[in-house]
Amino acid sequence: MSEGSADERSGTKSWKIRLYLFEENDVTVARAVLETGDNTLESRGESHRSSHDPQVPEVGDEFAAGRALVGVGHQLLRAGTADSEALEHQGLHGARHH
Repeated sequence: MSEGSADERSGTKSWKIRLYLFEENDVTVARAVLETGDNTLESRGESHRSSHDPQVPEVGDEFAAGRALVGVGHQLLRAGTADSEALEHQGLHGARHH
């Protein structure tokens, strides 16, 4: 992330997510990497093509990428819950964001 950008000065944050997709035989693998500036979260997703299915790489990409992104989403929710609970235990009320 660039420091001192107009977005940061205005209070807008920018997180970057990258998706890496590759195929191994009938398996498509996706790796999602989210960089928040403070943390990096990674998740992996797979899609397995049945021998009865036509070879359409885009479909495997979509399933594998979707699964990897859902994994990152779950990590974010767990992190938010843990951070919120830690703040509540410190006596900081109103820390919950649902």
